Amino acid sequence: MEKVLSRINLEYAACVTLLTSLFGVYWYMFAAFMLLNITDYATGLYKARINKKESSYKGVQGIAKKVGYWLMIGIAFFISYFFRDLGTIIGIDLEITALIGWFTLGTFIINEIRSILENLVEIGVEVPKWLIKGLEVADKKINNAAGKDDDK
Repeated sequence: MEKVLSRINLEYAACVTLLTSLFGVYWYMFAAFMLLNITDYATGLYKARINKKESSYKGVQGIAKKVGYWLMIGIAFFISYFFRDLGTIIGIDLEITALIGWFTLGTFIINEIRSILENLVEIGVEVPKWLIKGLEVADKKINNAAGKDDDK
């Protein structure tokens, strides 16, 4: 039993080390986003099945959309680090640009959760209204912090 636990511990440590080296200390936020992507796709698929609107074309579109989200997050973090490092090279403090990637990730996480909740409502699950309202408030706060006026 001790060998099994040691092996599990070793594999867990290797996985966390790999994720930390790829995504940094906050790797769990990226892992959470991936889990939300999968959950949103699954609830959307179930919703389509219940409504008898299943379509392989729509399914591929959904997957392509999720890949697009990851590309945008990658680009946002690239821009963040690029301008921060460029600022260091030319002697201008551009640390604020590090927030571009985090704002992008935060916005997409909120959108995924909202999409999951919408799917659940359409499936017939009773979702607490305070949860939906709380996500709207969080989304507005992120958009306001990013300088985006969402009231238009």
